[in-house]
Amino acid sequence: MKFLAICGSLRAASHNSALLRAMARLAPAATSIELYRGLGDLPLFNPDIEASDPAPVAALRARIIAADALLIASPEYAHGITGAMKNALDWMVGCEAFVHKPVALLNASPRATHAQASLREIVTMMSAQVVEEASVTVPVLGSGLSEEQIAAHPEISALLRAVLAALRAAVAAGGTQQR
Repeated sequence: MKFLAICGSLRAASHNSALLRAMARLAPAATSIELYRGLGDLPLFNPDIEASDPAPVAALRARIIAADALLIASPEYAHGITGAMKNALDWMVGCEAFVHKPVALLNASPRATHAQASLREIVTMMSAQVVEEASVTVPVLGSGLSEEQIAAHPEISALLRAVLAALRAAVAAGGTQQR
């Protein structure tokens, strides 16, 4: 199975990126996780240029369509998802890349409840299938854990393996496991 991981942060030292990279380390042999790194390369969403299908947008869409499922993690800025994440999702609204796509919503901070709710609302409106068992908050923020330490932490790694198992089960079931 092929999963695409998308982080809403552009920070090099992002906790959400570290969480997604740790998940890639924990993925079973039959599952590959690709971390999308082009969020900052997307032009600002503009319906006037949508028909021209800018190359970075087309590339992201192709990766989403090719993925069996998505792992999305976004920090919270001012009670919402980041502008970079919102911009990427706005570009995908006009296509069917998210329709029936199993999605795990991850959160590296227990405080980021507004962003998580907003992200859930947006991808649900886009007809994605949020896999509840795979949508979790992992207390990484403030822990001081590196990507390697996240993957090695007994409780956190068990939680992340359970997330991957739930997402794999949703894909195997045809993406029908929703809420």
